[in-house]
Amino acid sequence: MPALCRDCLSDVSDARRCPNCGSMRIVRHEELYDLSIAHMDCDAFYASVEKRDNPELADKPVIIGGGKRGVVSTACYVSRIRGVRSAMPMFKALDLCPDAVVVKPRMSVYAEVSRQVRALMDELTPAVEPLSLDEAFIDLTGTEKLHGAPPAVMLARLVKRMKDELGITGSIGLSHNKFLAKVASDLDKPQGFAIIGAAETADFLHDKPVRLIWGVGPAAQAGLESAGIHTFSDLLRWDQRELTDRFGSMGFRLWHLARGEDRRKITARAPVKSISKETTFFEDTSDLDILDGHLWRLAEQVADRAKAKSKAGRVVTLKLKRKDFTLISRRQSLRDATQMTDTIYTTARALFDTCARKGPFRLIGVGISDIVEDSAADLSADLLDPKAAQRREAERATDKIRARFGNDAILKGRAMR
Repeated sequence: MPALCRDCLSDVSDARRCPNCGSMRIVRHEELYDLSIAHMDCDAFYASVEKRDNPELADKPVIIGGGKRGVVSTACYVSRIRGVRSAMPMFKALDLCPDAVVVKPRMSVYAEVSRQVRALMDELTPAVEPLSLDEAFIDLTGTEKLHGAPPAVMLARLVKRMKDELGITGSIGLSHNKFLAKVASDLDKPQGFAIIGAAETADFLHDKPVRLIWGVGPAAQAGLESAGIHTFSDLLRWDQRELTDRFGSMGFRLWHLARGEDRRKITARAPVKSISKETTFFEDTSDLDILDGHLWRLAEQVADRAKAKSKAGRVVTLKLKRKDFTLISRRQSLRDATQMTDTIYTTARALFDTCARKGPFRLIGVGISDIVEDSAADLSADLLDPKAAQRREAERATDKIRARFGNDAILKGRAMR
């Protein structure tokens, strides 16, 4: 059976330990060198970056998030052992893991590390489809002659370089289509390398729950279970037309996925549709100073993400959630696309002023959409605000200082409210 040492990248026999470097991190599979569709997922990405940058956190439970009424962005694996999960309310996470170190997200830092990971993937193939900052599909079909090694070797080399050069780890899922590659990447985390071959697909999926399908959330799962569909074997008992009649386009997709079929191509440079950030308060508030401070910080985080992606937006959106959970949304189209904190904040603040009296609020969010490249952003002079250009230059200077000395090197007074 083909076998690969993931540490020295040697082609080894069925030996339990690599004869070249002594490592036991060996991946074996009959189709190891025949498969070329992969999914790479960084391991607890935000938390890994924080532990890399602060070695004192190495063995501690770390949660990335903020505020008892916020939610968990990422939890390290030490925290996950205690039951902490992404999107879990912070108060619940801290009940499960009271000794956790809570770290506020540093999106501009994560975006920079994401760019570095992406550069390593781009060296392998132009067919890279990012799903978020920390995961992407990779198509290495036809690259063996270019690299002088099969895709499995290049993928093992990729995660080895990520660890050696960037100080973060990732897990690989390798298969014959996107659906199964995504499933495989979750089978052996962290630092995993899992394979689902074509010959074993039917047996592998047979008794797996339908929630394994990416995009089947709690509501979709409840709908399937009401029809008696709990596992892939349940799906196989349905006719394609019956599934489509009952569940629409999702039914057609489910019929194919139940058989391990996924014809979607890996599409490089998938467009970014929006960039947003929101926060949930520990206590509902109508305090304008507090809300204004959050507006500024959210605008700054959205701008940081946009700058990291070299993107800008033509539409600014404000999101508010009231005490009774009713949602208020406002949007404003701009004359020019922007990625500047000042413009995003000013627009969002004007939108907020139209509904400030509808508080108290438990959540506030800011975003940009109608995304374009940053080369088309912040070009025109504002005749109604002659100091706008001066503030943009000041912001660009601030960005350079923060990039060199850290995000807290310069703070706006309103950001400290």
